[in-house]
Amino acid sequence: MSGTSGISGTNGASGTNEASGTNEASGTNEASGASRTSRTSRTSRTREITGTTPRHPSPPPGGLRFGYGTNGLTDLRLDDALGLLADLGYAGVGLTLDHMHLDPLAPDLAARTRKVARRLDSLGLTATVETGARYVLDPRRKHGPSLLDPDPELRSDRVSLLIRAVQVAADLGAHAVHCFSGTIPADTSEDTAWRRLADALGPVLDAASGAGVPLAVEPEPGHFLSSLADFHRLRHELDDPDPHLLGLTLDIGHCQCLEPLPPADCVRAAAPWLRHVQIEDMRRGVHEHLPFGDGEIDFPPVLEALAASGYQGLTVVELPRHSHAGPELATRSIDFLHRAAATATAGGGGRTQRHRGAHPVAAAVASAEGGAS
Repeated sequence: MSGTSGISGTNGASGTNEASGTNEASGTNEASGASRTSRTSRTSRTREITGTTPRHPSPPPGGLRFGYGTNGLTDLRLDDALGLLADLGYAGVGLTLDHMHLDPLAPDLAARTRKVARRLDSLGLTATVETGARYVLDPRRKHGPSLLDPDPELRSDRVSLLIRAVQVAADLGAHAVHCFSGTIPADTSEDTAWRRLADALGPVLDAASGAGVPLAVEPEPGHFLSSLADFHRLRHELDDPDPHLLGLTLDIGHCQCLEPLPPADCVRAAAPWLRHVQIEDMRRGVHEHLPFGDGEIDFPPVLEALAASGYQGLTVVELPRHSHAGPELATRSIDFLHRAAATATAGGGGRTQRHRGAHPVAAAVASAEGGAS
């Protein structure tokens, strides 16, 4: 896969799950009208099923902007997922490029991206582009190949995907492109891994600089770059790039899972580099993304810290293993976040947060392949 030509793609049939319906090859007014009617009827059916009128037409207290990740809505067509989120009052979407949602490897990516951009604009949604699809490059290896792969050609495949994601993000007007390191291969030293990671990200940062889209690296439990300290090590390896070019994806649940500081303190410590935020509940030492209320995090202080940080991007609900209940959880999540934001603005706290300092992370994360993500 080449990433040097942007996302022009090749001529051919495109996927059917994009945000513009399935009649992509049609040039007739009748077909276009039928596609619009189909999209409208699907949105109406979604409203009937979920009871979604615009539940939260006003921004939440504190000026935060909430989104929901499409990796938690994989049983929905992208068009339906975007309509649902707009109806619920979300400000945007964390759009994971995957085979079912804006497939980055299928033909006509540029044309499909333009249609998604128009759909986002019509719904008043913004986006962050996420690249955490489990098997988009390799149907047998989760998150493979990675930026740390011993094979230079396979590393290049991941680099090309990220460059392609940067162009998608530019065409969507997205806030940032999310990425992560991957796990460290066997028989690879840490020094070698850092060198591979820095070298691989070089061309991606060049593309991001040219497109005016920041790259937001996520510390991922079980991956080589797993903590805020590792993110700062990466910055050092890359000679401290501008934070508006190389920024941070901060996952609030991951802070609870393995960081030595409580999540609200992590937000304050990371504030200068924040370019993307993911949010869900989690328990200490267990990398399992949970619906709000099922873990240990006290969210009003977290949202208060985010609002005080001046962060302007999306705060995206990340429930990648809950697509079977995606519409219900999207509804519950936006309600929970608005209540928590109101509590934060009022200066109150939620439940007592059970955060117990440093944890033996290597033995605690769900798996060496990145846990529950």
